[in-house]
Amino acid sequence: MKICVVGAGAIGGLLAAKLQHAGQDVSVIARGPHLAAIRASGLKLIEEGGNEVVARVKATDKIGEAGPQDLVILGMKAHQVEAVVVDLKQLYGQETMVLTAQNGIPWWYFFKHGGAYEGRRLISVDPNGAIAANLPIDRVIASIVYPAAEIVEPGVVKHIEGNRFSLAEIDNSETPRIKLVSETLKQAGFRAPVVSDIRAELWTKLWGNLSFNPISALTGATLDRITGEPALRALCKSMMRETQAVNESLGIRIPAEMMDRRLAAAGAVVGHKMSMLQDVERGRSMEIDALVTVVQELGRLAGVATPVIDAVLALVQERGRALGLYQPLGFAAAA
Repeated sequence: MKICVVGAGAIGGLLAAKLQHAGQDVSVIARGPHLAAIRASGLKLIEEGGNEVVARVKATDKIGEAGPQDLVILGMKAHQVEAVVVDLKQLYGQETMVLTAQNGIPWWYFFKHGGAYEGRRLISVDPNGAIAANLPIDRVIASIVYPAAEIVEPGVVKHIEGNRFSLAEIDNSETPRIKLVSETLKQAGFRAPVVSDIRAELWTKLWGNLSFNPISALTGATLDRITGEPALRALCKSMMRETQAVNESLGIRIPAEMMDRRLAAAGAVVGHKMSMLQDVERGRSMEIDALVTVVQELGRLAGVATPVIDAVLALVQERGRALGLYQPLGFAAAA
């Protein structure tokens, strides 16, 4: 299969290296020193056990050079998709699939939804409508990303833990192509189940990301500290409960015990810095809107108050602005 990973950072690089090692024809879109290192020495992956794999992937910073693909994997953060979405057309063949691998609530959430808000655009994650206008919805394959990884130096990705990518068609239908993507990821060593309710799983994961990430960026605390220190843990649970009220208002029911399971699983990852804290420390743009602002937007849409989320969001947005790492473009700017 011809696969192009657009945004070969931590997660994108992990996918690219393992897919190439499994025999797929992989190209990556990268830039700067990371691109230069990949071109010179290949994309190096340090696996969980310390084993090193070097993937000789094709690398470029020009999307058009990669040519038509069978599968395009969007490995960048949610707020970076708009910048590339027009150029992605150069990767499309007749049957090209686009796998979205972003955290948070995706721009396509209400597309092929079938509910009262069918086709509604979420301003916080697609402020100008450019993604919906330029990425054909029938190409989209959903994923939920569970691995933790980081770029430790240009051209080198370290896999910290986790190997699950949950997959689905966004209407939750079972199709030959979703089975093909699942099998392709499995052959590369990932757990890649096709799930029956992708939106419920999105919300379950978001319960953690919505709280852990901004708290880490504001405090500098690692994941085990956030979930282990009583006051921070209580703050997480307050944010999770508000999120639960929002997702329930949209028809998503998640077992109540999942909250404590989510906290326990997070606390077991000792010393891990959340991605938003990594962004603060490395001077990279912060992924606030797809993780936090979108829940505020959905809460207001559904008439559900989110006072704790609102307060934490205001604080982390201001920290991002002060550092020059965040500029609200959509709902956040208007709220």
